[in-house]
Parts: sequence; structure tokens; C-alpha cells
Amino acid sequence: MIDSTLKKTMVENPETLINCNEFDGCSIAIIDDEKINLDMIQYYLEMEGFTNLISTEDSASAFSMIESERPDLILSDINMPEVSGLDILAQIRGHRELTDTPVIILTASSDNETKISALRQGATDLLAKPIHHGELIARIRNVLKVKVSQDQLKAHSESLEQAVQLRTKELEASRLSVIQCLARAAEFRDDDTGQHVIRVGKYARIIGEELGFSERELWLLEPAAQLHDVGKIGIEDSILLKPGKLTPEEYDSMKKHCGFGKRIVDCLPEHEAQLIRMHTEMGAKIMDIPDSPILSLAKVIAMTHHERWDGTGYPLGLEGKDIPIQGRITAVADVFDALTSKRSYKPAFSLTKSFRILEEGRATQFDPEVLDAFFSRRQDIIQVQIDYAETE
Repeated sequence: MIDSTLKKTMVENPETLINCNEFDGCSIAIIDDEKINLDMIQYYLEMEGFTNLISTEDSASAFSMIESERPDLILSDINMPEVSGLDILAQIRGHRELTDTPVIILTASSDNETKISALRQGATDLLAKPIHHGELIARIRNVLKVKVSQDQLKAHSESLEQAVQLRTKELEASRLSVIQCLARAAEFRDDDTGQHVIRVGKYARIIGEELGFSERELWLLEPAAQLHDVGKIGIEDSILLKPGKLTPEEYDSMKKHCGFGKRIVDCLPEHEAQLIRMHTEMGAKIMDIPDSPILSLAKVIAMTHHERWDGTGYPLGLEGKDIPIQGRITAVADVFDALTSKRSYKPAFSLTKSFRILEEGRATQFDPEVLDAFFSRRQDIIQVQIDYAETE
């Protein structure tokens, strides 16, 4: 314990005391293998109003104490058995969550190399033994001032980051709402509910998940896939709503193809077929807005979701893996939803029948790998059908 002479000296010389009330609540860890040193330092600190103190004489257990308690400042002797102060310092600086914790090294050594080594290893400050209470408190005060400022700056930075993230999420939500409205506006041209585009986006996301897309890629894929047929905005109603004029053979072909695809186009007069082909290009032009990753991807999907694995699709006639993966995914999602949805020209097909029709297009219309990913998520597909069913 602190002897009576030391206590008397401190009481008789109050000018040596430094008011540290501004650091109320700051926790300090003290590590020294000599109990008298621990008691003395603790007494000095308590006299200055520091009450949140932890200490140990066992240097081997010191780091565990620090890791558990997370003090604001650490005072550590340098020469201790088993584990030295420099060893503890190295452990602290090597810990991701403790690396910025200030450490004051206490040393009786006059060896400059020892002091330099401590500073090089990340000591915040050095304090010579025997400890002078005025110098101890002054150094602690200076170190804690920096620590408090750093903590405040970090808290402010985190607060700003949270505010930016919140605002970014709000902007993203607004953008996604606008994209969804645009997609539905196009879909309302030939779908009374507009749920088709929502389901296509969900199916595309499910396929992407199964193929190992990252969360960022999935976040882009779902809304972009919803815009796959946005080019319908530029198509005349006389073309878009034409199914009643098709022959039975054309009707059968239309049931099986994405967007009622290439076979329907082949059976139309050339000028109307050209207009149908143009809807993908119109969609791409609508999406041609710089600095928007969703719209950039939507442009790719709008241009490629009518391409076929065997190279007989439109408008570019791409083949196999030359077709962007997002276009191949959306092709499967779009055709599946067309097959399982009721339209003026057809009833809704069952899940089994729709899967069979998709399978018939393996390696001709559809990428086999994409089909396998889709089929393997049968229960998730059914859940989307339930959640986004069209009601009359």
C-alpha cells in the first residue's frame, strides 16, 4: 500500500494535483509485477478522480484482461517475468480491435535502445521509474485527450457513414420504385396486372443465386430483369395485342417462346415482324443512361433475352455463351412466367407442363446450365408463384 509519508506529501502539496474530471468514465489498465508499484499508481489515479481502474501483477494473463475489459488506456511495466511489456504491446498492436488503444510503457531502464524499441513497436508514450505522480497524471491527461478526440472523430465518422448509408438506401429504394413503375408501365400494354415483370425479376434472382452470383450481382439482376420488355412501350397495340389474328399453328408456337418469340415473328408480315424485332432495341435505347449499373444491365438484358442458345434468336443472333449470362437467365424466367400465366390467347399451364416445355428447349433455346439451376429451385419458384399470383 502507499505509505503515510507519500500520502502526507500529496495532501500538503495540492498544486501538484491535476484535475482530470473531464476524463470521468475513462478506464485504465495497470500491469506491473510489483504490487507496491500497482498500489502507488492506483493511488495517484484515484486521488485525481479516476475510479475505473483494473490491474494485474500477472503479465501472462494481462492480455486476456485487456481483451476482455477493453480499457481506454494501458500502463505497463516493461521488465516482467514470463511475458514482458513489449510482448504485451506486440499483442495489443496485433489485435484488430485493440490496435489503436494507447499504451504508456513504464521503465526503470536508462538504455536508449530499450526506449526506442518500445516506441518502434507502437508505444504511445514512455514514463520513467520511479514514477512521479505529477508527470504520470500529466502524461495520462495528454494521452487521454488524444484518445477522446480520436473516439469522438471516429463516432462522428461512423454517424456520417450511417447517414450516407441511410440516404443511399433511400435513393436506391426510390430508384427501384421508379424502375418497377417503368417496367409495369410497359407490361400493362398486354398484361392487366403487371405482376409478370415482378415474377420474372424474382425468378431471375433465384437462378442467379443458384449459379453463385454475389449479393451485389443479385441486387442488380432482379430489377434489371424486370425491365426486359420495356421496349413494348414503343410497339403499336395492333402488333402487341395481335394473338386473335394468328393461325392455330402460330398460336401453338407462341405459347412456347419467350415474348412469343421468333416463330410468331416468322408468321407475321415483314413490316410487322420488323417492329416486333425492334422492341428489344427500343428497350436498350430507353435504358441507355450513363452511371446507372441497374440500367446498364437492363440494356444488356433488353438486347439479349430473345437470343437463343442455338444462335437462331434475335436481334443479334448470338449463340451459346456469347449471350450474356443475364440474358440467358432472363430468357428462362420470362418464358416460364409466360407459360404459367393466363393470357387472352392461352390458359395458364401447370408447373409440370411448363417445366417440360422448358426442357424441350434445352440446348436449343435455353442454356442447359441455367435450366438446371432453375429446375433445382422448384420450391422457391412455387413460392414466388404463390406470393405474386394474379387475382381476378
